[in-house]
Amino acid sequence: MARVALVTGGSRGIGAAISIGLRDAGYSVAASFAGNDEAAEIFTKKTSIKTYKWNVAEYDSCIRGIAKVESDFGPVEVLVNNAGITRDAPFHRMTREQWSEVIDTNLSGVFNMTHPIWPGMRERKFGRVITISSINGQKGQFAQANYSASKAGDLGMTKALAQEGARFGITANAVCPGYIATDMVMAVPEKVREGIIAQIPTGRLGEPDEIARCVVFLASDEAAFVNGSTITVNGGQHFV
Repeated sequence: MARVALVTGGSRGIGAAISIGLRDAGYSVAASFAGNDEAAEIFTKKTSIKTYKWNVAEYDSCIRGIAKVESDFGPVEVLVNNAGITRDAPFHRMTREQWSEVIDTNLSGVFNMTHPIWPGMRERKFGRVITISSINGQKGQFAQANYSASKAGDLGMTKALAQEGARFGITANAVCPGYIATDMVMAVPEKVREGIIAQIPTGRLGEPDEIARCVVFLASDEAAFVNGSTITVNGGQHFV
């Protein structure tokens, strides 16, 4: 029987590529989304990957959403924490709301999703928790104190979970994308985009599929000895 994978923010951008990559690798995939019903409907029609709507920032919503997924597919064995938002502003202008919204989604959202699934992984002696962090969680970024803090927190949590889960057959790893050619990045003014690309030694943006391939590997049996690691995918823009 195919293993069950749940991808948060899984109907658009990098998340959509991850959902498709896991499906093509033989997983039974469920994708959650927070707000864009039209995009989720189009994604499901195009890929036959079932989508579920809830906000990862709300713990009780995650409990209900995960229960629905497991009712439809069975226990979640691979969790991909991909959902994330930005609320950019220079720190002196950043509001408490902008701070809280990003931390609640990007960092607490990883807790909200992983915490309900973790006991079942421990009992079954198998699990994969893969969290999509960011280059800006590694190096920081102007006007992204909230986002950078949340993504750096994801890396710390990943390393802690790796130590706790290891003896139960659970691995926890992270992927840190650089600038990827998603709709969000492509919507940036061309001049700004050219400035970003100029900082990337490979001279181009990454592709969502390049992130998805990393996730598919980390989810596999072949990656059983990879634990607490961060795969950096940024075209050489930043070295750790």
